[in-house]
Amino acid sequence: MEQTLEDPPTSAVLLDHCHFSQVIFNNVEKFYVPGGDITCYYTLTQHFIPRRKDWIGIFRVGWKTTREYYTFMWVTLPIDLNNISAKQEVQFKAYYLPKDDEYYQFCYVDQDGVVRGASIPFQFRPENEEDILVVTTQGEVEEIEQQNKELCKENQELKDSCVSLQKQNSDMQAELQRKQEELETLQNINKKLEQKVKEQKDYWETELLQLKEQNQKVSSENEKMGMRVDQLQAQLSTQEKEMEKLVQGAQDKTEQLEHLKKENGQLSLSLTEQREHQKKLEQTVEEMKQKETAAAKKQQKLTDENFDLSRRLGENKIIYDALQREKERIGKENDLLKKENRRLLTYMGLDFDSLPYQVPTSDQEGAEQNPGLVYGNPYSGIQESSSPSLLSIKKCPICESDFADGICDHILEQQQMLTLCLKCPICDKVFSEREKQIFEDHVFCHSL
Repeated sequence: MEQTLEDPPTSAVLLDHCHFSQVIFNNVEKFYVPGGDITCYYTLTQHFIPRRKDWIGIFRVGWKTTREYYTFMWVTLPIDLNNISAKQEVQFKAYYLPKDDEYYQFCYVDQDGVVRGASIPFQFRPENEEDILVVTTQGEVEEIEQQNKELCKENQELKDSCVSLQKQNSDMQAELQRKQEELETLQNINKKLEQKVKEQKDYWETELLQLKEQNQKVSSENEKMGMRVDQLQAQLSTQEKEMEKLVQGAQDKTEQLEHLKKENGQLSLSLTEQREHQKKLEQTVEEMKQKETAAAKKQQKLTDENFDLSRRLGENKIIYDALQREKERIGKENDLLKKENRRLLTYMGLDFDSLPYQVPTSDQEGAEQNPGLVYGNPYSGIQESSSPSLLSIKKCPICESDFADGICDHILEQQQMLTLCLKCPICDKVFSEREKQIFEDHVFCHSL
């Protein structure tokens, strides 16, 4: 893969959210010869405006996101932006091109990482002599046309199934997005409640500390008042003794005593009020403790609800993963059917690109005509004589070997291989022995 100083902008956007019709690729070959530079030609539509960070990448067929590019080149902005519909081009150096014979395609990706156009698939392989003229009878042509119709029918069924799966996938993604939004909302509410509880707790702690300080001050004042009362009582005792001794100053001492008694009464009332205030403070502290307990219970309830939503989200994610694996499996099966159809068309000498897009299926009529061959006997139109002779000797157009019994060696080998095939008991579809896992998945799909 090409290594550059700056990686292109990519994203994890799925294929369903891309717009492949805004950039059109022109003159794309079926295959390119390895070891040489290739030029990619493309045209921008009038509804698309190119930007400086746009790029064209080579992707292996079957890619899911733009992060799976093999190599890329930055695009050159058109000189005249008012005439962007003119043909553009970009050249890929041979050193950075793939070396295998897998199918690849050009993709135009904008600076946001979104695909705006994709080319037809192509390969990197050397030229070979594959254009062999194969002579077929009219019956074989009609049989192939019937097979193609059946392949088109099954292709349509697979497309309908794929659309249904894509719709289910979209519904599951929407449901998952909704659940995630609900979870985020609950998490935000939980954070706000936690912050509010923390602030309320700090406020209560501050107020409790102030109440404790006030209580300490009241206690200190009470002690001082107690000491003052003791002092007054001592003075009163002294004055009573002095009254007994000083009869002459009795009146003055009596007035002073009454004044001291009034002061003592006021101090007693003040002390009583301080005690009542202390009781009220203790009741306030108890109410604060009860409110704190209720807030803790409410927080625990929200935590339990958050856990339940997380569990449900996990279950939805498991269902979504299962559907995604099923979709990938069907895509692989569809690719195998495409390869089988291409092999059949190549074998019959037809050009795959000149025919409508087809998906291979089981050849039921050919199997009824000749159960030993998947596509029938290509030499069934040749009449055989009752006894082999020089005139009855025929030449196989495939391997150019002579045979006199109506069938050649490579056809016999094909018949022996077909005896090892696996046949679906429900739709009579045939699989080779090495495709046992695909056969088991296919039978399992009928039970869904």
